[in-house]
Amino acid sequence: MSQRPVLLIGGSGIVGRWAARYLREAHPAVPLLLGGRDLARAREAAAGLGQAEGVAVDLAREDLGLGERPVSAVAVLFTDERVAGLRFAQSRGVPYLSISPGLNEIGPEVAAYIHRPTASAVVLGTEWLVGATTIPALAFARAFGRVHAIKVGALLDEQDAFGPAAEADLERQTKTMPAALMRRDGVYVWRVGDDARASFRAVDGTAMAASALSPNDVLGLANATGAPDVQFNLALGVSSSRRRGEPLSTEILIELTGEDHAGQPLRTRHAVVHPQGQ
Repeated sequence: MSQRPVLLIGGSGIVGRWAARYLREAHPAVPLLLGGRDLARAREAAAGLGQAEGVAVDLAREDLGLGERPVSAVAVLFTDERVAGLRFAQSRGVPYLSISPGLNEIGPEVAAYIHRPTASAVVLGTEWLVGATTIPALAFARAFGRVHAIKVGALLDEQDAFGPAAEADLERQTKTMPAALMRRDGVYVWRVGDDARASFRAVDGTAMAASALSPNDVLGLANATGAPDVQFNLALGVSSSRRRGEPLSTEILIELTGEDHAGQPLRTRHAVVHPQGQ
């Protein structure tokens, strides 16, 4: 029996192409369907991957325009306001992954899961860069007996190639969302106005003006570490590598304060840098 393919909705975009490439490297034998609105672009993205096919996807249709074509899993790599990808996965009884929405946008997906909890396994990978912040932050937190505060600063280079879907997500999350969630003194609060303005120092020490953002890292880190203070701030500007005359990069600065396992004060600062941008 041939293996059913994994459907990557948004697979022809920048994030989708990287996802398909990494998936192919990790699982050479898994067939892929790269879905997008533009069939020619989807086919072009699939070319050269091996066992991959580009398909046109119509989110306005219950079957996404795929008819009865079988799939083994569905991943949505941009914001799906219709929640069409999840409903399609539930109708087929296959696992579902979404990476795009912010915390105040996941309500439709959560509701769809609540009403049909056994229809499909659901993973909402809404952390910043799909875990590139939370995974190392939890590793750094092992040095602490107690974490008091976690402060994350993410820097995207203004020359990074976001792609239209990612650019729309960034515009929406930074300019049209009225508030950002944080944990302060053990209480979850929404940052608005001046409270949503922030700054942090990039890898090279340059002060960056930033704005509050609320990816799932805020909730995940607060619950995993018990830290009463957790915040996430995003800056868009010149990355440290480009200031040095090198190619652009994306930076994540993670600061933790608390006590070590002997009860002594401890403060650490770490940088996660990707040399090819987001």
